[in-house]
Amino acid sequence: MEQKTISVTQIKSVIGRLEAHRACVRGLGLKRLNHTVTVIDTPSNRGMINKVSYLLRVNA
Repeated sequence: MEQKTISVTQIKSVIGRLEAHRACVRGLGLKRLNHTVTVIDTPSNRGMINKVSYLLRVNA
């Protein structure tokens, strides 16, 4: 069975953001602006994406 994945791109800077939001972006594996990563669709990853959705672009 293949795991579902989500493609996430950082579109805004984390400079001046809350430390918890910066930690979520880093936890998703994003390192810089316009960096795209593919993460497994789990509840914990969904929660991090929802928390910092204003910094990201999400593609299923």
